[in-house]
Amino acid sequence: MLKFVKTSLIAATMIATTLSASDILVTVNGKNITKQDAEAFVTASSPEAHFAQLDDTQKAMIKERLIEKALFTELAKKEEIEKKPEFQRNMEKIKEELLVNMWMKSQMENAVVSDSEAKEFYSKNKEKFMQKESVHARHILVKEEKEAQAIIDEVKALKGESLKNKFIELAKSKSTGPSAPKGGDLGTFSKGQMVPEFDKVVWALKVGEMSAKPVKTQFGYHVIYLEGKQEAKTSEYAQVKDKIIASLKQQQFARKITEIAKELKSKASIVDANGTKK
Repeated sequence: MLKFVKTSLIAATMIATTLSASDILVTVNGKNITKQDAEAFVTASSPEAHFAQLDDTQKAMIKERLIEKALFTELAKKEEIEKKPEFQRNMEKIKEELLVNMWMKSQMENAVVSDSEAKEFYSKNKEKFMQKESVHARHILVKEEKEAQAIIDEVKALKGESLKNKFIELAKSKSTGPSAPKGGDLGTFSKGQMVPEFDKVVWALKVGEMSAKPVKTQFGYHVIYLEGKQEAKTSEYAQVKDKIIASLKQQQFARKITEIAKELKSKASIVDANGTKK
């Protein structure tokens, strides 16, 4: 897979594309550097990342690296690096890797999984699609216990939406945690994802309830509000269909590659370094 990522940059340069002015980031000595070039550069280093999602500083850094790459390429050509035997040998290796990776890609694309096959897999493996019990909580984090207690005393008489709204307001103004701008929202999480002291209290609360006492952890003192609770349940087929099909395609692909490799080996002349046929 790593080889495929490396060669994907080379493959990208071989594909002719029609560029609009908005696609061009910068032109270096007449050569256009595009958003597509930047995207390929970013994903080659981190497959989950995307150029469009980077901040302005990161985008500027990527653009500088691509400018340098274009200039270094020009310099390497002037110094006739392409004519060196080592370059030619490496080009042959890259060509072989690209051939194999493109063939592998075509085999994967040819894998077909029907809806009925996916449904059958779902029916036989429902336990794999069980969603754990989870809670949705907010918190206010402060340094001192007396400050946390003061917050509790200020809102403990409130109920329902009044409590929730006041809690969000105080989280924004008093919490020192990174979730403060979001009203202390910690999102949804399951058991064991929080530190033990926090976990113990939040799972004992009822929905719409706030912790009666400050909760001490390594981060400071917390006031916790439980916004919601979701019981454990099995995901619906529609929610997991795409993942099932992708997984079954991968299994089908792996079986096919194993079978083809076995067949090719049986017909090939393979001799090891000692002259022994395999």
